[in-house]
Amino acid sequence: MLEVLKESLLTCPMVKREKEGIVYNYFINPISDGIPAVTAELLRDVTAAMIQSLDLKNVDKIVVTEAMGIHIGTALTLATGIPFVVIRKRDYHLPGEVVIGQETGYSKGTLYLNCVNKGDRVIFIDDVISTGGTIKGILPALKTAGAELTDMLFVINRGSPDIGIPYKTLVTISVDQNGVKIIDSAY
Repeated sequence: MLEVLKESLLTCPMVKREKEGIVYNYFINPISDGIPAVTAELLRDVTAAMIQSLDLKNVDKIVVTEAMGIHIGTALTLATGIPFVVIRKRDYHLPGEVVIGQETGYSKGTLYLNCVNKGDRVIFIDDVISTGGTIKGILPALKTAGAELTDMLFVINRGSPDIGIPYKTLVTISVDQNGVKIIDSAY
């Protein structure tokens, strides 16, 4: 399990990026960027590991973020029958919409949570955790909505940030000028 994911990470393209004068190495992977193409084999590999890792008992909804959580949320929904909700980058002004301030090491913005209701038991999954900025904004929003977060998983861990509560990851990596190195793996 996770052999397809590991291989995709070890062979993925790398680029240099710059933010505020700091140049860093950025890996490009189907799970985190949708490039190269996301294959059914990769999604099956990741989905099987998520099912093994997550506590899915009595879960009402899977919560993901736009955009790179959508494909893993879809795959997990198809495998489990549990519906998923997308935290969006635009507002819809629906009743109960929760506004989320989000700041990562790469971006800053506003997200919007809809369709999570008081008493919902939810899990949260996302493609990558790096700085923890996105999830640090989402956790209070889930509380505001009245949801109970029962489990949380990130497919790729780059950075191992402390977000104040435990979380699960499938693969922990480091990235340097030579590429991606797998530090740890759930399987």
